[in-house]
Amino acid sequence: MATPTCPQCGSKRVWKDGLRQLSDGAIVQRWLCRDCGYRFSDPSKTSKRKDLHSFYCRVGVAGFGPASKNSAKAVEALRELEEVRKRAAGATKKLAKAEIKGKVIEFLWYLKKQGYAESTIESYVRIIKTLQKRGADLYDPESVKKVIAVQEWSKGRKWNVVKAYTLFLKMQGLSWEKPKYKPVEKPPFIPTEREIDDLIAGCSKQIAAFLQVAKETGARRGEIFNLKWTDVDLENKIIRITPEKGGEPRIFQISEKLATMLGQLPKVSTRIWKIKSSKNLGRQFRRERKRVAHKLGNPRLLQIHLHTLRHWKATIEYAKTKDILYVQKLLGHRSLKTTLRYTQLIALPQSQEYICKAAKTVKEAKQLIEAGFEYVTDMNGVKLFRKLKTSYLGTVPHPS
Repeated sequence: MATPTCPQCGSKRVWKDGLRQLSDGAIVQRWLCRDCGYRFSDPSKTSKRKDLHSFYCRVGVAGFGPASKNSAKAVEALRELEEVRKRAAGATKKLAKAEIKGKVIEFLWYLKKQGYAESTIESYVRIIKTLQKRGADLYDPESVKKVIAVQEWSKGRKWNVVKAYTLFLKMQGLSWEKPKYKPVEKPPFIPTEREIDDLIAGCSKQIAAFLQVAKETGARRGEIFNLKWTDVDLENKIIRITPEKGGEPRIFQISEKLATMLGQLPKVSTRIWKIKSSKNLGRQFRRERKRVAHKLGNPRLLQIHLHTLRHWKATIEYAKTKDILYVQKLLGHRSLKTTLRYTQLIALPQSQEYICKAAKTVKEAKQLIEAGFEYVTDMNGVKLFRKLKTSYLGTVPHPS
């Protein structure tokens, strides 16, 4: 269909303006002139109205007089209308963001009231924020499913996201048909003791002391982060762990090395660590770990996480004692099934080979005993100690 000419002003700058149904049922095309604002369907009929300069008046009228004045008013009115629309859209967007932010805060307090650990709360709140940022409508489970499905996350990560969103819906008295993601069980990375000591030696005083506590106690990240000076007796070398996640309280005898490291930290508050949040702690640890791994040329250090030392402690203690109940008490678990997850790897002897050390003084003997060596005998005034060489082979069956 050829574009018609406006019958009112003769302009060829016209737009299609929808369809119109006539009384006889016929459908005709409606047109709108961009210059004078005249709407028409039959190009042969001209309006009898002389003043068509309403809201859609011609903008580009040359000269002076009433027409140009009305055009200026129309332009100003259009601009004001556009500003109103922009403000309305912005206000709607801000309202939606404020509503989501309010829900996230409500979710945070819901988890606190339910007794979840701080680390879990931090993780779940971050998950909900991530879903919203990636385009999910948090009030529409199907929208959330689509967003989760297209992410390049591991199955374990998606499983954790599903858990967080399920709790978000539960807070609102809602439920959904959960997608079936299941984490793939794989043995944890167990570093050597030398690698752990190298990492500790290369970190700052705060992070090094934190890692040494984790190494000697096997405590959770949150349990260590919440330590106060009243939980530590440096004179008697005792540290008390207050449990999280429904665990059991524990008391540990710490080494002279750890007591010295803690004693060198500044006592500026009731808390041991100057780092303000667990999130900041993780960031600082990753920065220092990367620097140490690069300096030592050992990329295996990058696989050590704050929770890795808990795996390491459980594995080492089970290898030494073969007593799963002892390891359960050490880790503060209420359920034995949970403990089995931390002892998937056990240390098996390699042809009964031993590491042998000699001590000439009481101090040296004490250090060897603290390192896991056992006394054997005296020879020529020297005390001999030994420790079985171990290799991380074999597995403990995972509970079904």
